[in-house]
Amino acid sequence: MTDYKATIIAIIVSFGISAVLGPIVIPFLRRLKMGQTERKEGVQAHLKKAGTPTMGGLIFLAAILITSIFFIGKYPKIVPVLILTLGFGVIGFLDDYLKVVLRRSDGLLAWQKLLLQFVVTAVYAFCMLKFTDVSLDIRIPWGGTVSLPMWISIPLLFFVVIGTVNGVNFTDGVDGLASSVTTVVAGFFILASLLLGGQVDPVCGAVLGGLMGFLLYNCYPAKIFMGDTGSLALGGFVAGTAYMLGMPLFILIIGFIYLIEVVSVILQVGYFKLTHGKRIFKMAPIHHHFELSGWSETKVVAVFTIVTGILCLIGLLAI
Repeated sequence: MTDYKATIIAIIVSFGISAVLGPIVIPFLRRLKMGQTERKEGVQAHLKKAGTPTMGGLIFLAAILITSIFFIGKYPKIVPVLILTLGFGVIGFLDDYLKVVLRRSDGLLAWQKLLLQFVVTAVYAFCMLKFTDVSLDIRIPWGGTVSLPMWISIPLLFFVVIGTVNGVNFTDGVDGLASSVTTVVAGFFILASLLLGGQVDPVCGAVLGGLMGFLLYNCYPAKIFMGDTGSLALGGFVAGTAYMLGMPLFILIIGFIYLIEVVSVILQVGYFKLTHGKRIFKMAPIHHHFELSGWSETKVVAVFTIVTGILCLIGLLAI
């Protein structure tokens, strides 16, 4: 079976599983009262979303895992990607569980979350370098590759992975936003893997299909949110796949939306502290700024997804 046929099958199977799980998982989470809590100081229009089931990332994570199992034998390079995706998904699940079920408003403490992120990233790096032929050489957009000394490469890997994960996490704040943007990014990785012979396209297809199935219930008005369970897992997928293809620098292009979400928060917090209360944006992350400027949620999702699509096309030209 050629790679593209395996990937198409992965997309279809994962989509089907995710689509079927939606009507099963949503009522189940609602019965368990695993509803989203909206901040009163946040976007006022979002207050009506309080009580919408969260932790919906379980739907597409199950689809990704079940689908990928059938391809591990022929495509062992998908294993490190699954480790990072599911590992961060578990961290997100713990965070959601503490917030929603145990009513601990902060979820995991910052140091707990960071420690767990370091552990999962370390396991990923070990498996990638020990059990595959993937190196830490970095592909330069529109150029060749560069080999960095290990004392630079390893810290850089941790920085990229954890930064990307938190970028995707910040992007999850509008119905269907993180799902839609990451669907396009997954499509980019499918094509990149096929072009480069990266052998990770089936898991990328599983993510693409799983997210499309999830979007049936996550697009506006959302019947379910992915929660940290989903957003942290998607960040792990993006970073893990990028490194398996030697493309961490490409995240700056294809993941520009994730980047500006993180940067907007950093700038907002920093400026607020420096000026003792002034703000650059009406609200951060930046998608909320556009909402408060009069954009509808659907417009935010459409524009951010279109921008990501264009940047992914540029990313393909840069390979």
